[in-house]
Amino acid sequence: SYGGAGEKAVAERLSRHARSLIPARGDLDRAGRIDLFADLIAQVDATVDRVAANTDVPGAVAVFLRDQNLPARAVRAPDPRLDAIPWADQPQLDLHTGKAEPVDEVSVTGAFGAIAETGTLMLTSGPDGPTTLNFLPETHVVVLWADQITGNFESQWDALRSSHGEGKMPRTVNFITGPSRSADIEQTLQLGAHGPRRLHVIIVDEPPPETAR
Repeated sequence: SYGGAGEKAVAERLSRHARSLIPARGDLDRAGRIDLFADLIAQVDATVDRVAANTDVPGAVAVFLRDQNLPARAVRAPDPRLDAIPWADQPQLDLHTGKAEPVDEVSVTGAFGAIAETGTLMLTSGPDGPTTLNFLPETHVVVLWADQITGNFESQWDALRSSHGEGKMPRTVNFITGPSRSADIEQTLQLGAHGPRRLHVIIVDEPPPETAR
């Protein structure tokens, strides 16, 4: 029933954030979580690069674009963590910040986090992460710091509540596992059906830059 004891019981249950059964697959140490995430997301046609430091990111992006025969031009999320990366070390990269437009072929974003047990990225919307960057360009490059990878979904929701505050949520939370795909027509798999046809994840071993929020 609504109101009274019933409403209080529901509110109390929601406030506890009680966890149900959690698969043991993601119950790993840091190295194990990184390996499992990288393996699972690669199995669904994403590509993965692993670098040691934030200073390695510009070179990794430049090499990926070159190897894919893509233009060295991309729209980048206005994310403070990405702002602190030394993009000028790769002067051939032409990056501009903002939301994606139809002419943008490549986007570069961060992520809120990632889930090892399914090989899934978690991205949230906000001033530093316009959602158009996740879906409009045909190629999406994600810079993911290794410490952002948790074993399970529940840990990412805990991190989101801690980051935004209890009872507060970003307008959009997107879970992305591999490039966009569809097999609706004659069961033939097509990549890029409803979003990027390429998803490339650069996992950075060291922590995000000091200027991170």
